[in-house]
Amino acid sequence: MMRTVLLNIAVCWSIFLTGCATLEKTPQAIKDSTMQENTTRGTRYLETETGRWLVHDMNRPAPPVITPGTESTQEQPGKAPSDAIVLFDGTDLSGWTSERGGPTKWIVRDGFMEAVRRAGSIKTKQFFGSCQLHIEFATPSRITGKSQGRGNSGVFLMSTYEVQILDSYENLTYPDGQCAALYGRVVPLVNACREPGQWQSYDIIFHRPVFDGDKVVKKATFTVFHNGVLVHDNVELQGGTGWIDEHTISNYSPHKDKLPLMLQDHDNPVRFRNIWIREFSD
Repeated sequence: MMRTVLLNIAVCWSIFLTGCATLEKTPQAIKDSTMQENTTRGTRYLETETGRWLVHDMNRPAPPVITPGTESTQEQPGKAPSDAIVLFDGTDLSGWTSERGGPTKWIVRDGFMEAVRRAGSIKTKQFFGSCQLHIEFATPSRITGKSQGRGNSGVFLMSTYEVQILDSYENLTYPDGQCAALYGRVVPLVNACREPGQWQSYDIIFHRPVFDGDKVVKKATFTVFHNGVLVHDNVELQGGTGWIDEHTISNYSPHKDKLPLMLQDHDNPVRFRNIWIREFSD
């Protein structure tokens, strides 16, 4: 009987000591235990830009609600998402200037703008950095010239980094200068050009470069869809895209965090419509 009593006392004392050890755990020990649980059993908590959240936490901030845009057809441009900045809606060039400042000589008619030979490039009055850009263009339906002389223009992010526009439909040229090339730097994955005169589109995800003094510490990246087809997949741009001579392209040069979007006049009457942009925070 006495042996049984002593055994029960020993068991109870063991349970008591275990409980005390649990109560004595510090907040750090409890946190460490939770983190250990995360690594051995899966993830319960996520560290995010808005704080630390439990997986499927109903209190976690939800994204803003927007109205998505509509797709374009050859006959009619689509509509921009509700949170986009519309840069050109087919009516006027009030949001644009000539490359040198002042009114541009490009023309607007029938819902599009058209480059005028030797009128110079045009720039947005607003400045942008990292962004999502949608732009539609059409090279001339009447074919003249060849290689770089046929339907040539360009979309310059930050007035500096060019996504080439060219009539590359059955038109041979150097691959890093064909339509959708990151000019002089990167060849597109495929040639997705439509026939001359048809409306085409670029959807561009661009993250600007970051400079520390004269040094680039974070290079620009491009993801580009040409007519809905992926042609650049998060490509890191290794330098500038400025033409210096026949076989020389520019390097990175420090600039402001935001600069205008520019469309190039290359002596070809290329048309543009339905241009909108969504800014990203870096």
